[in-house]
Amino acid sequence: MHLAELAATSADKAAYVIAETGVTTTFKQLDDLSMQASQLFRQLGLNRGDHVAILLENHPALLQICFAAQRSGLYFTAISYRLQDEEVEYIVSDCQAKVFITSKSQQNLVGKLNLDHCHSYMVDGVAAGFDSWEDGLAEMPAEKISDESIGIQMLYSSGTTGRPKGVYKPLPEGEYGVDEGPNLFGMLYGASENSIYLSPAPLYHAAPLGFTMGMLSMGVTCIVMQHFEAEAALAAIEKHKVTHSQWVPTMFIRMLKLDDDVRLKHDVSSLQCAIHAAAPCPVPIKEQMIEWWGPVIHEYYAGSEGNGFVAINSEQWLAHKGSVGLPLMAQLHIVGEDGEEVAQGESGTIYFEGGGDFEYFNDKEKTDESRHQQGWSTLGDVGYQDADGFLYLTDRKSFMIISGGVNIYPQETENLLVTHPKVMDVAVFGVPNDDFGEEVKAVVQPKDWNDVGPDFEAELIEFCREHISHLKCPRSVDFDKELPRHPTGKLYKRLLRDKYWEGHRTKLL
Repeated sequence: MHLAELAATSADKAAYVIAETGVTTTFKQLDDLSMQASQLFRQLGLNRGDHVAILLENHPALLQICFAAQRSGLYFTAISYRLQDEEVEYIVSDCQAKVFITSKSQQNLVGKLNLDHCHSYMVDGVAAGFDSWEDGLAEMPAEKISDESIGIQMLYSSGTTGRPKGVYKPLPEGEYGVDEGPNLFGMLYGASENSIYLSPAPLYHAAPLGFTMGMLSMGVTCIVMQHFEAEAALAAIEKHKVTHSQWVPTMFIRMLKLDDDVRLKHDVSSLQCAIHAAAPCPVPIKEQMIEWWGPVIHEYYAGSEGNGFVAINSEQWLAHKGSVGLPLMAQLHIVGEDGEEVAQGESGTIYFEGGGDFEYFNDKEKTDESRHQQGWSTLGDVGYQDADGFLYLTDRKSFMIISGGVNIYPQETENLLVTHPKVMDVAVFGVPNDDFGEEVKAVVQPKDWNDVGPDFEAELIEFCREHISHLKCPRSVDFDKELPRHPTGKLYKRLLRDKYWEGHRTKLL
C-alpha cells in the first residue's frame, strides 16, 4: 500500500513506536518525512539505481530514510554500527553510496571514515565533515517526487567469513506502492492492519528491516526496541498487546533463562504469531517456547539473497521436530561433494532452484561459488530432507570440523550444551591436534561466572558424553564472560578461533 494512502486513511495512527522512549511516528509523519527525504535525494543528484548508505541505531529516522529510498527507486544499504571503521568504510565504498547518513552518537566511529566520495549527513547534531540531516529535510517540500519508482535494500552479509558481501538484485519494475498480490505477512502469518508488531532486533539486519517495512506497508503499528533485553521484551508484549513478533533463538534462550518469577509475570496472551529465523533453534528450547507461548511459533529458513523460502508452523514442527519446514517458493536439492544429489535422508549442501535470482555486488567469484552447474544457488548450509520433504539443517559447511578424517558438525554439540542450566551461550569449533588434525573445543559463557573451574569443565564434557556420540563431544572447555555474538543471532566464531590457530595453518570461518 502506498504511504500516501495510509497517511490519508490513518494519519494519526502510530506507524512505529520506540519501545524504550515512547517516541512515536505517525503514518502522516512517516509519509511527509520520507517525501522530504526523497526530494533531498533528487536535489543531491541521486537517480533511480543509485545507492544510499545508512549507519544508525534503531533511531526514528532510519525507517523514514529507508522509505524515502524505497519510493525514490534507490538501493539502500543499512550498516551495523557494531562493525569496525575499516569494515564500515569498505561497505560504504563497495556499495558506491552517493549519500551516507549516521547519527551524532556514532561520531567516534564515523569520524575515522574517508567519505570524500559521498554526501555525508548526521542526525541529532553534527560533527566535522557532516551536514545536518534535519536541516536538509527542513528545506524540502513534503511532496511526492515526480518520478517515484520502487527501490530496494542491498544489505551486506554479517562478515563471519571474511569481507561482507553485498546482496544485489535488479530493481523491480512498476509503480511504487501498487499492490501486486497477496502479502506474505497476511497470507502466511495472519497479519492485518489491526495487528501490533514487535521488532526486538537491530533494523540494519535484513529480516528485521524487511519485516518491519512490510508490516508498516500494511498499516500495522510496529514497536521497535532499541536494544534487546529479555524482560523488557516481555514487558513490551504485555504493554502494547503485541500480536506478531520476530526473534532469533538466542533471544528465546535469554528469556527462558530468566527466573520464573520474572519470566512468568508478564502477560503474553496477545501473541498470535512469533516468528523466528537466522540460526538453528535447539529442539528443547523450541519445545519450551511452544509450551510457554502456545502453538504460535513459526520458523523459516531463508537468506538476504532471497533465493528460497522454507517455513514451518508449530503443529508441523511438533510432528517433525528439528525441521525448518517445507520449501514454499523454490525447489530444494541436497547435493554431495561430487555435485550429484544425495539420497533422501542424507546430508549435503542445500541448493534452491526457481527462487529469486541474486548476485554478490562487485564479486563475480563469490557469486560463481554460490552456484551449482545446474544453475541452482546455495547459502552454504548443509542439511537433509525427510520422507515428507521437510528440511533439517545440519550446519554451515564452513563450520565443519575434520578430526581423524571424520566430519563433525558442531551445531549439534552447541544445541545440546546451551540447554545445560548453568550455560548462557556456547561456541564449538575445531582447534589444532597433532595426531588428528583437529579436535572439538567448546567455549562457554556461563550463567554465573562463579561456576567456572575444572569441575564445571568436567561436568559439561560428561553432560555431552551422556547425550551424543563421544566423537562430537568437546575434549576441553574454555570460558568467556561474553561470546562475540551478533544481535541477529550469528556467532563470530572466527574471533574466538583465531587465537587457537596462531602458528598453525590458517583456517578462518
